[in-house]
Amino acid sequence: MSVATFKRFEMKFLLTKNQFDELIPKLQGNMNPDKHCVAGKNYTIYNIYYDTEDNHLIRTSLSKPYYKEKLRLRCYKPPASLDAKVFLELKKKTAGIVHKRRAVITLQEAYEFIELRKRPVTEDYINEQVVSEIEYFLHCNKVHPAAYISYSRMAFFGKDDKDFRVTFDCNIKTRRNELHLEKGDFGDQLLERGQYLMEVKISRSMPLWLADVLAELRIYKTSFSKYGTEYKKYCLSKEAKETIFDSKVCVNL
Repeated sequence: MSVATFKRFEMKFLLTKNQFDELIPKLQGNMNPDKHCVAGKNYTIYNIYYDTEDNHLIRTSLSKPYYKEKLRLRCYKPPASLDAKVFLELKKKTAGIVHKRRAVITLQEAYEFIELRKRPVTEDYINEQVVSEIEYFLHCNKVHPAAYISYSRMAFFGKDDKDFRVTFDCNIKTRRNELHLEKGDFGDQLLERGQYLMEVKISRSMPLWLADVLAELRIYKTSFSKYGTEYKKYCLSKEAKETIFDSKVCVNL
């Protein structure tokens, strides 16, 4: 098992197709494409988000608290079997600073850890600490699979600062059934047609050149969470269905 930890600030922006097309050439002079995005190719990220029966984690997150956390299972290609390697991530945000703990385990180990509390076997000290953090989270939160979210990503990193990243996500698909990574990639679209979600990930401050480019293209910071937006759409859809059901009952009465 291998583990990585991350600490950074994240800023989000929603772009139109025109803004995206104008911005990309301006980035390329100061940034390099991610190794998975050579020749303009995107890569796909597949996730299962976990939450409690009453959706406590996402409801807390949407209230914008000082501290919040989420658990997700992630992979970068559809798992062919339960032996496939996946990332189990505990993402925490405190006063705007994102801390991410990431463990690489098999899909089988991930399911057994989350569902049965069977701890993955590891001999590395750092791995042991991260698994302990996730174990404590699972002890405090009785979670189950809540939402599937996948998206196509284009990514860049700074030529002079490898910790500086800019990513663009599109074709964001979500669903609340078949909540296993091996079930395949399908779902409803989260963004409007032609929209892109841009994330700027930095360990320090945003480069001045990028701030100038964003101002020139009238690209403004926004508050956006994929899981949060999915949850709000889910609530609206559920409310609409209940309203239709109630109206039919009234008609029948």
